[in-house]
Amino acid sequence: TGIAVLSSEAIPGTPIAEFLGYDDVILGIGITPNRGDALSHIGTARDIAAATGSVLRIPEPGISMPGTPENFTIDIRDSDLCPRYSAAIMRNVTIGDSPDWLRRALTAAGVRPINNVVDVTNFVMLEIGQPMHAFDLEQLRGGTVVVRTAVEGERIVTLDGEERLLPERALLICDEERPLAVAGVMGGEDSAVSSGTRSILLESAHFNPSSVRRTAKRLQLSTDSSFRFERGTDPNITVWALRRAMQLIGETAGGEIRGVFDAYPAPLTGKLV
Repeated sequence: TGIAVLSSEAIPGTPIAEFLGYDDVILGIGITPNRGDALSHIGTARDIAAATGSVLRIPEPGISMPGTPENFTIDIRDSDLCPRYSAAIMRNVTIGDSPDWLRRALTAAGVRPINNVVDVTNFVMLEIGQPMHAFDLEQLRGGTVVVRTAVEGERIVTLDGEERLLPERALLICDEERPLAVAGVMGGEDSAVSSGTRSILLESAHFNPSSVRRTAKRLQLSTDSSFRFERGTDPNITVWALRRAMQLIGETAGGEIRGVFDAYPAPLTGKLV
């Protein structure tokens, strides 16, 4: 559409796609419904490592945890539908556009970039297979997250701007007063991360697959998150995903870690995924 002025680092004769970093290769892999564990880069790499005898390398998040975390509570009222709920608080983040490498990675995987915090949660989901959600912490009331089922007539405006009547027994993420998200499906508009957000609560939880499938079907709402939860996620990786997300948010949006919180009242045993 015009003349592109390149930096002095551009060496004449270099393919323009290579110089701009658009020379990556995209592989499309068909995953069968019973392989929820393979719906991520690391999950696929695990299979490749097993088949080829290679070493599986998983990133080790390098972050510093606070000595004394903030006061925050997680109230799980139905541990059958939500066996584990992990969360983290970060303050003084700066919301903006993601760096080019992150935007390209998401776009290549078919995910629309939104902002640096939301993009990191999607990146980690694609990387390890753990769906995540970021809340604007200042919009939460009472300093607690309540995981409960919907009551008759309860409604929420989801991130797509639609007001939805919540089905009976739909699992919700709430504060002390109102629903904030439909667990495993989509967040609510009231607590969404925006350009004015300065403090965030990161969610990394394990939800019952049947519960998520039932709710998504009744709401006629399928998302990347529900797609993974419906096929079963690994409850053992929720805290790793938080640490990885906090590392990447620190690199792309700054901020200070104020604590990691982990409620696991009914540990799962046996084959999980």
